[in-house]
Amino acid sequence: VQLQASGGGLVQAGDSLRLSCAASGLTFSSYGMGWFRQAPGREREFLASINGSGVRTYYADSAKGRFTISRDNAKNTVYLHMNSLKPEDTAVYYCAAAQLPTMFVSQFAHEYSVWGQGTLVTVSS
Repeated sequence: VQLQASGGGLVQAGDSLRLSCAASGLTFSSYGMGWFRQAPGREREFLASINGSGVRTYYADSAKGRFTISRDNAKNTVYLHMNSLKPEDTAVYYCAAAQLPTMFVSQFAHEYSVWGQGTLVTVSS
């Protein structure tokens, strides 16, 4: 079972970026997926979650209005679209998979059993 996150990089404030997370070794549509981030010296922060079928999403206040989570079950991939990036968005971004009931999403890291390796997003001012 593996999650491979990609799409991070160095961008300027105001730019947009799309992160991808490709899953392998699991029945992707059976898993709720989430995005988290961790900035230097700070605790891991929940950003967004999407249920297995992709019809339900949930966002942290810090992500609402700027970030969008989506998934393509045919490609076993979940995405995080980020707009209007700010320097304070600089962090390592992680995707994670959770075995949840069909329509459930989760903001709790302990409910995610599989984690990707993280991709670094740096936003310059």
